[in-house]
Amino acid sequence: MPSELQSQDHRNLLDIVDKLRSTGINRYIDLPQIVVCGDQSAGKSSVLEAISGIRFPTKDNLCTRFATELVLRRDDCAAVKVSIIPGLDREDEESSRLSKFNHEVDIDSPDLSGVTESAKEAMGLSEAKVFSSDILRIELQGIEQPHLTLVDLPGLFRAGNKEQSVDEAPIVQQMVRGYMEKPRSIILAVVSAKSDFALQEVTQYARELDPKGLRTLGLITKPDTLPKGSDSEAAYIAMAQNKDVIFRLGWHVLKNRSFETRNVSAEIRDLQENQFFTSGAWASLSPSAVGIRSLKLRLSGILKDHILQHLPSLQSDVVTGIDECRYRLTQLGEPRATLDDQRRYLRRVSWEFSVLMKAAVDGTYNDAFFGSAKTEEGYQRRLRAVVQNTLEDFSDSVRSEGRTRLIVEDNQEHPSNGDQSTVIHRTAYVSSVKEQMRRSRGSELPGTFNPLINGELFREQCQPWRGLVSRIRNSILRSVNQMARAILEHVATNDTVDALTALVDRSIDELGRNVDAKIEDLLRPHHAGHPITYNHYLISNVQNAQANRQRRALEASLRSHFGQNEVIYNVDVGNVIKALHEREEFDMGSYASHLAVDYMQAYYKVAMKTFVDDVSIHAIEEQLIQKLPPVLNYESLDPLSEPQIAHLAAENKSAALDRAHNYDKLQTLTKAMQELQGFDKTHSFDRFWQEDEQVESARPSSAERHCDGEQQQQAVEEVDNQLQPVESQQLHDYSSDAEPPPERIQYAIEWKALLKTKRIGMDTEQDVSLAPGAFWDATLRKKLEDLLDRKFSPQDRPEPDDTVVVVSDAHLRRDVCVTNKPPNETPRSTPPERGLTGGSYIAFCVALGALAKINRGTVGETHTVGSTTSS
Repeated sequence: MPSELQSQDHRNLLDIVDKLRSTGINRYIDLPQIVVCGDQSAGKSSVLEAISGIRFPTKDNLCTRFATELVLRRDDCAAVKVSIIPGLDREDEESSRLSKFNHEVDIDSPDLSGVTESAKEAMGLSEAKVFSSDILRIELQGIEQPHLTLVDLPGLFRAGNKEQSVDEAPIVQQMVRGYMEKPRSIILAVVSAKSDFALQEVTQYARELDPKGLRTLGLITKPDTLPKGSDSEAAYIAMAQNKDVIFRLGWHVLKNRSFETRNVSAEIRDLQENQFFTSGAWASLSPSAVGIRSLKLRLSGILKDHILQHLPSLQSDVVTGIDECRYRLTQLGEPRATLDDQRRYLRRVSWEFSVLMKAAVDGTYNDAFFGSAKTEEGYQRRLRAVVQNTLEDFSDSVRSEGRTRLIVEDNQEHPSNGDQSTVIHRTAYVSSVKEQMRRSRGSELPGTFNPLINGELFREQCQPWRGLVSRIRNSILRSVNQMARAILEHVATNDTVDALTALVDRSIDELGRNVDAKIEDLLRPHHAGHPITYNHYLISNVQNAQANRQRRALEASLRSHFGQNEVIYNVDVGNVIKALHEREEFDMGSYASHLAVDYMQAYYKVAMKTFVDDVSIHAIEEQLIQKLPPVLNYESLDPLSEPQIAHLAAENKSAALDRAHNYDKLQTLTKAMQELQGFDKTHSFDRFWQEDEQVESARPSSAERHCDGEQQQQAVEEVDNQLQPVESQQLHDYSSDAEPPPERIQYAIEWKALLKTKRIGMDTEQDVSLAPGAFWDATLRKKLEDLLDRKFSPQDRPEPDDTVVVVSDAHLRRDVCVTNKPPNETPRSTPPERGLTGGSYIAFCVALGALAKINRGTVGETHTVGSTTSS
């Protein structure tokens, strides 16, 4: 009997998915499932009835208003259980009510005619609410049931009638497409032979949402309605042979009950179906591709293989989801419903803010918050570095842009950079100063100058300082504000960041005003006072300037007297003295003007350096940077009133909902992980790949690339011929890199990841470990790549979910030659023991639609399990 072919392990595999679904994980992570899709009146209900043996309501042109999950399990005790899985959009109260839904069904003559109406009433469906996201769950167990779970979806339609409006069609389409587009959904596309294939929407959706046909099984119903010998019959037979619309899982054909035979028993129905497929044109199809018996086995095997394929990624998604929930809950923090909760929250945020801000001020960037200095974000968070670099730029700016007039010597060219309008030759500038001195004369003697003239000249010269210091003040404050916001976004919840930022910004604005006041204090002596300095560099700078000018004048006099060439002259000392004397300045006004300019320039250099240091230390550092860590500390928050604290820390409704959502999701995913971990501990994946030969006999041949024993042997010999040995010197090379070849290594690798990754995808009773990278990269990768390139044509390439298994057993204590099977070793059906003598071996198990394989060094039988080759 079909049910006898399915093991307890098979049931356990499907049960783990049901347990995961019962935890509610499907609200967050898609689960492996088979979804039954088709146009209205395509015969979906008849298919489910034939599979389960339970009567489904069948009424043409009537659209089901919700999805139905049919859970079939083989069990000695027959039982039926009906329940409702609440939709994701249900409130807690509604979910609780729907979860209690129960409808009694007579186990001796199960009929779901009344169940649908009761479910519609419980779901609150009416003219106002046409469709529901709730799922009607029907669990049926019995001695004849297969291990199978199906999700039946509402039928697609275009035209409306008195039972359904044409406006409802898009709602059904959206629901069906939502299920079909999930990558873990196997699509059972039900196509009625009574209608033109091209006009049935389900085929369009299947090819659109599964363009490569990797997870679609086509099901043709009502083949007996086609005229015998007609073109339409031939077309559907070709389709059933996977020659027209090609799906990797192929096609199946089922004969539905007719209106006249609607009340016949299941045994008579199956007999009539068998008679139909063993006569006429449909007899050309493989028995494994027609009939309800083989369909049960086929769907059961496909679902089993599909679950096995997706369990590792499913577990990975669960782990990722758990990590994301924990991170989000950490961000949200504890609930803040009471004043104490809010104060506690502010205490934590203020402490963490102060710690990170102090680290940024001190320049200790050890916390992960600061990120990488190579990124712009990481650099902006290194506040001390930003401030240091900004002040250094300020110093350079004052040096290059801080003068109102750039005074150059008469024989100097104008600088190529900078604003040319600020450049003036010394003679012209001295002349202007001379006129200014003449208009400002006091009681000073001729040849000297009024001390006040130095203040006037300096104040005019340092006018740009205000703009330059304002520019760096704004730049640093902007960096500080950005830094404070970044810290708050890191330590506070999203719903409180804006309010806390506003509070911190007010404190930083106050510090900014203190900086402005200090800058004014620092500018006042230069812009309003008279020059004061006791720095000996003032006289040194004046003397150096005069000495340099005298040296240039002396050099010019001597060159004018003796010429430009370097020759030996007989010198008249009197004439030389006379020539030098002619260069002396007898205009006392010009002399005083030159001297005043010298003193102004010398004082500017001293004052400029002092001003840059004063701004950096007394304004920026003392008034701003050092006062940043306390801008948000608990002492500053303590005086706040209760409304102010609530404004800062009370969580809004969306944050509370977000926390509840993530907490619920975390609980759900944690339960799911416990189920998966418990399953891993008690079950070996290896067993699920061992299928009974009777199951295999019911699988399609052409549709799923079956080959006979002769083809298997031929393929095995082909593999043997193409696997070249690895010489012992190569093994020596691996060991020299401290990466010995593997010992008893098993790979289970998805085709897409075959040449990119190495991971264990199976449980075995052997010692399983990951092969060293050097051995894989230098040997197995290239061998398998070359083998596949030579053996398989592009159209025969393994599909993404096919499996390639590589088993290697290398004897490390001798020079060995790695080949495809142990030399001088008789075939055996189990792996050799660890102490195998006579060499080492590699076995490639290549899934190409179940052509052939070498089973751990031994030629063995090949069975196709769904889409994956195993033995």
